[in-house]
Amino acid sequence: MNRRYLLKKFLQAIITVFAVLIINYFLFRIMPGDPLAMLVRSPSLSEEAKASVAAMFGLDKPWYIQFFVYIKQVFTLDMGTSFIYKKPVLDIIAERIPATLLLTVPAEILAVFFGCYIGMISAWRRGTKSDVLGTGVSMVFYAMPTFWLGILMVTFFSATLGLFPTSGMMTTTLGDRSFWAEAGDVVVHLILPVITMALVMLGNYTLVMRNSLTDVLTEDYINTAYAKGHTAKNVLRRHAMPNALIPVTTLITMNLGFTISGALQIETVFSWPGIGRLMYDALQGRDYPLLQGIFLLISICVVGANFLSDILYGYLDPRVKA
Repeated sequence: MNRRYLLKKFLQAIITVFAVLIINYFLFRIMPGDPLAMLVRSPSLSEEAKASVAAMFGLDKPWYIQFFVYIKQVFTLDMGTSFIYKKPVLDIIAERIPATLLLTVPAEILAVFFGCYIGMISAWRRGTKSDVLGTGVSMVFYAMPTFWLGILMVTFFSATLGLFPTSGMMTTTLGDRSFWAEAGDVVVHLILPVITMALVMLGNYTLVMRNSLTDVLTEDYINTAYAKGHTAKNVLRRHAMPNALIPVTTLITMNLGFTISGALQIETVFSWPGIGRLMYDALQGRDYPLLQGIFLLISICVVGANFLSDILYGYLDPRVKA
């Protein structure tokens, strides 16, 4: 691949991350609410004590001094101390990442597999009942508000049928258990959030796969393959699908950047202790350092995933590679 192409994409990624750093700082400073009021809840606390708390978290300095301190901390991997948890921000985020990955990675795999399969069937049999049904159902789930679908799942499968727990990552009232018993409990708690998230993402992959494969099936080399005597299944498997999967692969790579952020609404509805739920709690508590750390992490993941997508697209598509 052209080195100039890679260098250009890399510089664009660096500039984007730097712009995010600036926006990330000012975004939470213009939000309503006083973070010091969240830290100091006692009305009887003296002014000296309040000033001491403000100095402890760097809130006593002018905004431009706080900005340069923030930039310095970012480059030294020090995101400050959380207002709510009174712990380093990076430690708090690191504790929540496994729960988010445990939720989002299986959901992403399910959405990709079933979305691509439904999109393939819809494109191969476009205009038939299979096409209308598959695309229609996928789009219905895709158009549903995430929190509403989550509430429906909890109401029907948990509250009405009693098949799954309503919230949390595991049952904490059962005492000491073996590793396999705890793992099974986590899996049971994981089923509803994973299915909900997969259904929400399903329509995206279905639509992209259907449109991509529909375009590929109209290309001249597909007619050439038929003229050479290849069967329909062989044409689909060996000629159409590899080319149709190029935009889908790009979409998967880009979505991986958002995986680390989890799903704010899903984690909130199901009380799942991941990054999304942590973001919600930080917003409620005006926890600026924690919010900045989460948003910066999400931004870096998204920019990195887009950079990876550009590289993969260059290898998969000869036109870009050239």
